[in-house]
Formats: sequence, C-alpha cells, structure tokens
Amino acid sequence: MFRMGAVDRRWFERVATAKLAGAEQVLPRLSHAADHGRLWFAAAAALTVAGGPTARRAARRGIGALALASLTTNTVAKYATRRRRPVIDAVPLVRRLAKLPSSTSFPSGHSASAAAFATGVALESTRYGALLAPLAAAVAFSRVYVGVHYPGDVLAGCALGMAAAAVTCYWWPPRPQPLHPLHTRAAAPALQRGQGLVVVVNGGSGKGVPGRLPAPEHLRLLLPEAEIVERGPGDDLGELLDEAVARAGELAGVLGVCGGDGTVNAACERAARAGLALAVFPGGTLNHFALDAGVAAFEDTVYAVEHGEAIRVDLARVRDDAGQDVAAFLNTFSIGLYPDLVRMREGMEDRIGKWPAAAIALVRVLRTATPVRLRIDGRPRSLWLLFAGNGHYQPEGLAPSHRPRLDEGLIDLRTVDAEARLARTRLAVCALVGALRRSHVYRAERVRSVRLTGLDEVNTLAYDGETAAAPDALRLDKADRVLVVYSPADPQDEIAQRARTATAAIAAGATAIGARTAP
Repeated sequence: MFRMGAVDRRWFERVATAKLAGAEQVLPRLSHAADHGRLWFAAAAALTVAGGPTARRAARRGIGALALASLTTNTVAKYATRRRRPVIDAVPLVRRLAKLPSSTSFPSGHSASAAAFATGVALESTRYGALLAPLAAAVAFSRVYVGVHYPGDVLAGCALGMAAAAVTCYWWPPRPQPLHPLHTRAAAPALQRGQGLVVVVNGGSGKGVPGRLPAPEHLRLLLPEAEIVERGPGDDLGELLDEAVARAGELAGVLGVCGGDGTVNAACERAARAGLALAVFPGGTLNHFALDAGVAAFEDTVYAVEHGEAIRVDLARVRDDAGQDVAAFLNTFSIGLYPDLVRMREGMEDRIGKWPAAAIALVRVLRTATPVRLRIDGRPRSLWLLFAGNGHYQPEGLAPSHRPRLDEGLIDLRTVDAEARLARTRLAVCALVGALRRSHVYRAERVRSVRLTGLDEVNTLAYDGETAAAPDALRLDKADRVLVVYSPADPQDEIAQRARTATAAIAAGATAIGARTAP
C-alpha cells in the first residue's frame, strides 16, 4: 500500500482548509466540467472553428496527447499504485463534488489530461498554449481543492500528461514555427486594399472549415478593391487563369489564386511565364505549399500584399527527352505506390498522427503493390516508390511535411528499393518501428537534376495532387524562371488576425444595415 508522505498530507490539509475568495463557486464547477475530458474537447472544438491552421494542428495534438495520457493513467498507473483517496472530513461541504470518484488516487487523471492537452497545444503554438495553461493549472489545483486528490497525485498527473504530449512528437513531429525567415526575400508591388489585384477563386478546392465565411466573401472583406473571379461549376480553370493573367498584366502585375495545391500549381506556372507576382490564398484541404511559403491563412497573404513582402520560389519541372515540358510542380512528384500511400495516410493522420498513419498505409499498400522497374541516371532499379520534392523536405522518411526553404535549387529524391532480400517485409517492419531512415531499402539524396528512363511499366505520374501520362523517359530539374510569391517577412499573430477580421466583418455588416435603412 502506498504510504502518504507527511509533506503531501500537510499540503492537502492546508488546501482543504484554505479560504480563497470566489473559489468555492468556480473550482468545483471547473473540476466537474473537466470530467471525461469534456472541457478539453470543447477547447479543441473552439480552436478548430475559431482559429487558423496553427490552432487546428494544436487542437489535434492536444487531443492526441490527452488520449495517450488518459490511457496510460487509467489503465496502468492507477492500478500499479492503488493509493486511496484522501479523507475529506476537513473539506467544507460546499466544495465537495456531488459524486465522489471511485478509482484510486494516484496519479490524478484530470491533471494528466489537463497537462497533456495544454502541453500538446503549446508544442504547436506557444501562444495558444499560454492561453490554456492557467485553465489547466486551475483544473489541476481544483482536484486538491475539492478533496479528491493529494498534491502529489496532481503533480504526478501533470508530469505524466506533459510526458504524453512529448511522446507525440516522436510519431508526429511538430511543424517548426516560423518557417519563412529562411526564405530569400524578393520585391513585389504593395497593393493597399487589394487595388490592382486579380484573384481566381476555385470553389471546388478543399472541404472548407466549419464556421468560416465562403472564400469570395472573405476576400472581398479583406481586400475590397481586388477583382475576384469565381470559378463556376462549368468553368474551365485554365481558361479563367489565362484571362486573369492577361488582366493582371494590364493592372498591377499581380495574380492571386485561392484553392488547393493543384490550383496553385496551375496558377504558378502561368504567373512565372508571364512575370507576375503570385498571391496565394490557402483555400484547399491541406495547402502544403501555402504553409511552406508562410501564408497559413488569408490574413497572412493580405498583410504581405498590402506591405509588398514576398519571397523567391523555385519551380520544378518534368521534361521529356525532346526537352518539352510535361508538367511543373511546386511540391512533390512521384512514381509507384506513393500516391496511394499519401491518399491513405492523409485519411488517417488527423486521428492518429502522421507517422503511425504513414506506417499503416504503407503496410496496406504493400500487400497488393508491384515494384516498378526503371533507370535512374542510367542505373537500373526496381522500386516500390520514387518521391521527388521541390526542395529539401523534412523530416526524412515517407512522411515529409515541410520545407524550411523554397529556393535552394535542389530536388529531394527518395526511393524505396524492391531488389533487396525480403525488401517488402523489411520495409514494413522499419516503417512500423519508425526506423525507415536507417533501413538499407530506403535511400535519400539531394540532386540538381535526375533523368528517369525505361518507364515502360509506369503509366501515370503524380504531382501536386494531379496526374499526367508518363513518357518513355523524362528529366526532373528546376525551371529557369523564378516565381515571386507574397509572404510576410515576420510571423503574424493568428489571434490578432482573427480579431481584425471579425472587426472588419462587424463594420461591413453595420455599413450594409445603415445603407438599407437610410432614407
């Protein structure tokens, strides 16, 4: 039996008899609200609806950390110690919970969940974490205040929760913030209120975010003088972009695009060819390029456009043997099972994290996949997959997530060999235990160009969410043209951005009401 230390007992008695102004009305209710993680699920929902991409990532990590901490606390730690709950005779009746917990005392599950969620959020955003830290501390303190835990239980629970949040970094590395200071800055026109900007909005991109304004309305609110071109159900995106490029050339020389990575890819090629600066408004589901470029939200792009802040971006290309362009890509190019792997991984990663999702997806895809035979710079290879990134992606392995720099002039080439003995089994095992980078079947290198031949068994190329027919031979390299993309020089405050947008929406609504009621 766990023997309660004298210090632990003494501090419990001090808290139990302490008189804190207003605490008797607040802390018991707060403690009850945190039952079964309800308070933290509500906080995660608020972050998801009201916050930007950083807030949504923080909410997902917080819930993941909470789940791990709760599982560890309630299935292992409590049964390993079996410490009895405190005697609550000294606790005033007004503080006591209506229903006392029946589980053992050590460690505190509420404290573990609170610390796990707040720490998980802080790993993605120190600002959001700082906002939640006082609430988490209050929940932890309330467990002693209402008499259901000793201080030692709470401290142990907090330590366990923080450890659980740290463990999530192993299978789901946090996205470094900020990314864009490594980029090379470029000059671009400053367009106040969007004057002279032409933006093409692809309404078919992404799945949207609950509680947000539709993209066209959001853009008109933030940039009232910009020309917004909406793609309708029967409109051809390429034709709309061509018309917008011509119009942008007549105005300020800036093309805007709102959509996912495929839409941005189509716009960037045209912008680079016409010598236009590009303003990217993240309107897709994942927005890989926008995140790497430092424009996680519309407000980031708006700030950069109005202040004339931009970066240089390489444009990678796929050419056939005749030197003709087959495709261009901003993010990634792949051959083999990688497209299926990514599609399956992205369907699971929000729930279980990127690394476990990648490992499970790889095992599933490998069961039915067949190797692809080709030549890489003249060397015959048999591969499960070939991945080429436009720039150096991090982390290594089969779940690359971000690029610190977008103009380094290199192709990130990664392959998984199918020729080694038991290659399929070794690959699956290494992926499951997180040791793929040390496996002999996985290779990674950074090159300026690479030539792929003998593509008889390859039917389709996948790039930036799009596909194209594969020629017999091709070369991957960087285009001669450099793309200028708007990106704020300094990280923007996501909370302040949301507040400014809400204020602008209220002001616009008041103006509209005033116009309708005016005689």
